[in-house]
Amino acid sequence: MQVHPVPLDPAALPLPLLGRRVAAGFPSPADDYLEGEIDLGRYLIERPAATFLMRVAGESMVGAGILDGDLVVVDRSLEPRPGHVVVAVCHGEMTIKRLRVLRDGRAVLLAENPAFPEFVIGEELPAEIWGVVVGVVRKTA
Repeated sequence: MQVHPVPLDPAALPLPLLGRRVAAGFPSPADDYLEGEIDLGRYLIERPAATFLMRVAGESMVGAGILDGDLVVVDRSLEPRPGHVVVAVCHGEMTIKRLRVLRDGRAVLLAENPAFPEFVIGEELPAEIWGVVVGVVRKTA
């Protein structure tokens, strides 16, 4: 994975935001109604000093909509909670997984692809959570 630093105060790049949601099922007539503008940097990054981007390598999180080659937006200032997708370091390797907690209190890192194993965090597999994934960026063209 590659870490891409985020500028502490990224330049604003406001883009038009249409006031309608686009149908992902059956086509719907579109309005020419403009709701306003949105700056993707400010939308995705609430705490710039604690945020970084990483490029995803692999297929373990496809069930969460995170695909090989995507950029994930990771916020280190958020407290990781069960259900969050997190970036963790296990045995010196970074990985993206969903955080769960077992009834006995042990934490588990789960892949969102049944072909990949889960990791129970403990003495045999120590892990450090680096941050919570708060966004995914994907170019389609």
